[in-house]
Amino acid sequence: MKKALLSLLISILSFSAFAGDAPAVGTAAPSFNLQDQNGDWHNLEDYRGQWLAVYFYPRDDTPGCTTEACNFRDNIYAFKAIGAAVVGISVDDVESHKEFSDKYKLSFTILADSDHVTANAYGVLRDYKLIKIASRQSFLIDPEGKIAKHYDNVDPDKHTDQVLADIKAFMAGSANSG
Repeated sequence: MKKALLSLLISILSFSAFAGDAPAVGTAAPSFNLQDQNGDWHNLEDYRGQWLAVYFYPRDDTPGCTTEACNFRDNIYAFKAIGAAVVGISVDDVESHKEFSDKYKLSFTILADSDHVTANAYGVLRDYKLIKIASRQSFLIDPEGKIAKHYDNVDPDKHTDQVLADIKAFMAGSANSG
């Protein structure tokens, strides 16, 4: 019931302003040091030398967030095959991430940004006064740690395929502009 109410609240309040601006394409990706669903620490430097898809999402176990996470899960071997990694981030805590990850058998890292620092640094934090959430946006980070692409209008049903195609295009030297 609590998650359903929260999902409804998120939908109703989706017009709220962002806490800050997203980093520009071509600039260094903001650093992070966050715990995953198992309590292990991850930072941006862990992914240096490979393509990294960082997707922010509002809440664990809500409809759009579940769709997006399961699509990344179902395509994770395609990402690994080209040497790319996927990381999901929300402001939920480690325990919530663990439950979400176990329930949907997520085979990739989801990070807990419960202090909101990373979501704020990426310009995706939305403050609704009563709650703070990360908006559904993603960043493609190149092997040198720079923002290669920012997705600010994410469709949970199609996003995974779009990110995978864009990584392949960047690797081939001709990135999509969509």
